[in-house]
Amino acid sequence: MTSRTDLPEAPEALPGPVVDTHCHLDITAEYSGLDPEDALARAAAVGVTRVAQIGCDVEQSRWAVELARTHPAVVAGVALHPNDAARLGALSPGALADALAAIEALAADPVVRVVGETGLDHFRTPDAAGQAVQREAFAAHVAMAKAYDRTLVIHDRDAHADVLDVLDAEGVPDRVVMHCFSGDEVFARACLDRGAHLSFAGPVTFKPNAHLRRALAVTPLDRVLVETDAPFLTPTPLRGRPNASYLVPHTVRAMAEVRQVPLVELCRALDANAEVALGGTWPTAA
Repeated sequence: MTSRTDLPEAPEALPGPVVDTHCHLDITAEYSGLDPEDALARAAAVGVTRVAQIGCDVEQSRWAVELARTHPAVVAGVALHPNDAARLGALSPGALADALAAIEALAADPVVRVVGETGLDHFRTPDAAGQAVQREAFAAHVAMAKAYDRTLVIHDRDAHADVLDVLDAEGVPDRVVMHCFSGDEVFARACLDRGAHLSFAGPVTFKPNAHLRRALAVTPLDRVLVETDAPFLTPTPLRGRPNASYLVPHTVRAMAEVRQVPLVELCRALDANAEVALGGTWPTAA
């Protein structure tokens, strides 16, 4: 585990507030020793005034709900990550059904804005049986998002076409976010055509990822979001070190360069877009 003394220095504060639309404060605490209170305070100090805390299994989802209940600047996402869904499906159909039922019960809580991260992952689950379970779980999460008017946050790794197939088959919820968008400009347009917001993380700053920058360039300004996926996907120039919400300014500045828009304009758009994408206003950090 990384100690707090190994954490990167804080970047220059942004000229306006933005939202980290996807982070894992619980995993960040385990990985780097940065507890949620400190993580939120450091983020607020550089202009990241609100966050979405995303659960990936039942335990993490319950933790997200409790954190959001006691921290007004936090909203919760609840779900079974596709790889966790595949693991449970391999144990037994009952294990998967019980976990999905627990997630649905959490999704009804008013502090929950997000059902996700759900979706498909063909990289870590390459077998056909596991992928079939992922599709089943993904469809169940789509139904939850519709039933409780929650934003559907999609994890898509090496599964672009199949993700679109499930959305088209199940019907697209009113609000959809493509978490850590990983496609090119063609896939970006396909997602945009279905009403999605595209959320960009640290990989958009990596030199080899020109396809992500092309995708960002064609995304309308009112459909762009930013996230960390902390403690993962740390942006340039800090790759290899633990990520956290207070490092969002690195990604936002890189995005402004790609978009060729003033930084303050992008910040305004990111903040407003997050409210639309995540279902309305909520308080900022104190």
